[in-house]
Amino acid sequence: MKLCVAEKPSVARELARVLNANTKREGYFEGNGYLVSWTFGHFCTLKTPEDYDRKLRSWDINWLPIIPHTFGIKLIENEGAVKQFKILESLINRSDCDEIINCGDAGQEGELIQRWVYQKAGNKKPVKRLWISSLTESAIREGFGNLKNSSEYDRLYFAGSARAIGDWLLGINASRLYTVKYGTGKTVLSIGRVQTPTLAMIVNRYLEIENFSSEAFWEVKTSYREVLFSYDGGRFTEKEKAEALFNDIQNELFEITDFSKNPGKEFAPKLFDLTSLQVDCNKKLNLSADDTLQIVQGLYERKLITYPRVDTSYLPEEMFSKINEILKQLKPFEKEIAPIFEKGIIKTKRVFDDAKITDHHAIIPTGIQANLLNDREKAVYETIVYRFLANFYPDCEVSNTKVQGRVNAYFFNATGKEILIPGWRTLYQQNDDEEKEEEKQQTIPTFKLGESGVHLAQIQEKNTQAPKLFTEATLLRAMETAGKQVEDESIRETLKANGIGRPSTRANIIETLFKRNYVVRKKKSLLPTQIGIELIQTIEYELLKSPELTGKWEQKLNLIEKGKYDLSLFINEMKEMVSQLVQDVKYKTVGKSIGIEVVSETISSAKNPKKRINKSKTKNDILKCPKCQIGIILKGKTAYGCSEWKTGCNFRIPFEELQKRFQTTELSSELLARWKES
Repeated sequence: MKLCVAEKPSVARELARVLNANTKREGYFEGNGYLVSWTFGHFCTLKTPEDYDRKLRSWDINWLPIIPHTFGIKLIENEGAVKQFKILESLINRSDCDEIINCGDAGQEGELIQRWVYQKAGNKKPVKRLWISSLTESAIREGFGNLKNSSEYDRLYFAGSARAIGDWLLGINASRLYTVKYGTGKTVLSIGRVQTPTLAMIVNRYLEIENFSSEAFWEVKTSYREVLFSYDGGRFTEKEKAEALFNDIQNELFEITDFSKNPGKEFAPKLFDLTSLQVDCNKKLNLSADDTLQIVQGLYERKLITYPRVDTSYLPEEMFSKINEILKQLKPFEKEIAPIFEKGIIKTKRVFDDAKITDHHAIIPTGIQANLLNDREKAVYETIVYRFLANFYPDCEVSNTKVQGRVNAYFFNATGKEILIPGWRTLYQQNDDEEKEEEKQQTIPTFKLGESGVHLAQIQEKNTQAPKLFTEATLLRAMETAGKQVEDESIRETLKANGIGRPSTRANIIETLFKRNYVVRKKKSLLPTQIGIELIQTIEYELLKSPELTGKWEQKLNLIEKGKYDLSLFINEMKEMVSQLVQDVKYKTVGKSIGIEVVSETISSAKNPKKRINKSKTKNDILKCPKCQIGIILKGKTAYGCSEWKTGCNFRIPFEELQKRFQTTELSSELLARWKES
């Protein structure tokens, strides 16, 4: 008998159907020489500190760092998981079971989940690996006909283990360290390898906006033959200089000195990886990253799309032969597909490239008929289908126009673009018109070199703009590129290896920030709470909050997966880093305390283990310091003060004084204004 272990019951049912294992037992299916069972998520986890030593249940700074000699695993404390694990354990150790087929999620996390279960069950049987990118019957049959030895995926498991152990080392030690050092009462400050630098990006962007000082500038433009030209010397920071240029040109003729019109092509946007799909759905459908992930996971399990937790936007070259059949099966889109068949399907490196394939390929429809989808599922499914179709449409052909003119010795430029043949853009005509309205480039007529005439000059006064708050879409992009703002798709592909987190975990990281009340949503924008700001400002250890440095850790994990970096070396580096962090923070003088969320464990400190301080209430409204106009107001133990206290701002409102004047100790923007006036 062969035991197949799927990642969830719904997948096991589909595998059992295809394998003709039709007899239903408790916790598994049986038949045709197969046993088909399942896990549901993580059955095993790394042991907690108190599993190694009961005294470590109490959080004491003197016992840090906590670094086990070897890391052990244990079953999670969940009745259903324990029951199903016992069934799996008995199946694994059945005398008639001679082989196990790992049918888990085809990725790093899925590999780790399965391996830990086999390890915990004491498996001694040989293991094969099913690796498929969709749950269609043909894909499953093809996968079972091409099973791999489990050893071929050892590096994937090593990378997953390194990630889990690294996260444990940093999360356990840093969270306890900062909680005991800076937390108030029974509160916990949660620190994470990916979570904290992500929060730091949000906080730093917010503070950059808060501290931004808008400055006026002036631009000189002129209109000739209804085309607006801009002075090629750029903007002026002094109004007088702009006026001087204006006065020099306003009564002179405008002469054309250069004119060119060049044909160009605009390629369809690349096929979706998970992050780009989450970005697109956040922008256009207002779905959170987690909403999109849950929807596409459901579409995958219903066999409508290929495996979604991917980080590539390419297809393997051998898949070119299957595209025709997939298109034929997409019956509801026959009208949109017709032009593809008319022109013929072309194989290009922008779509098919084996060198760009990792564990899986880009997210595409399988061709299975989509029925009974709700509105959100339908919208996401159609988004995937239209992106797929766009990549087989002709390129969009445009005409790019550049024209230069001068008045006296001053040169002015204008550019324009005209769409000649829309190509793939016809699929997005309505949305395209709405999205591009603000970006529309002017239509430029034909000019002749040397022609001249009257023009209308103008001075436009503008102000520098602060950067925008992160949305989930822009935050996902920043996580993918380790904080670097990148629009170019080719550069984005290069930076993916140094991003923070994995495509499958980024949505969960963002949701964790919401749950811990470090971040709130304001429409589409992400705002840090006062608690989130305090936490980041308290952490001085740059490695904990630097997206770029965290991206380098991620790169090492990717190298482990490729067999180019040693697992034990990575873990030793993490141990050294954690030890150094504890040494650096343990003996620092406490400047302020932070209150966040209740933790069930006993938190003790050598400073005063019995002292209990009332938890500070979390507030989402941010109050700006009225004195320095730079910092924000933070709530301390006995008073409100400015976050810029380290740089000399001594603004302070004692709770006692606030209570005396306004009969409350809760500071609002109204009371802050009244305090300032008094």
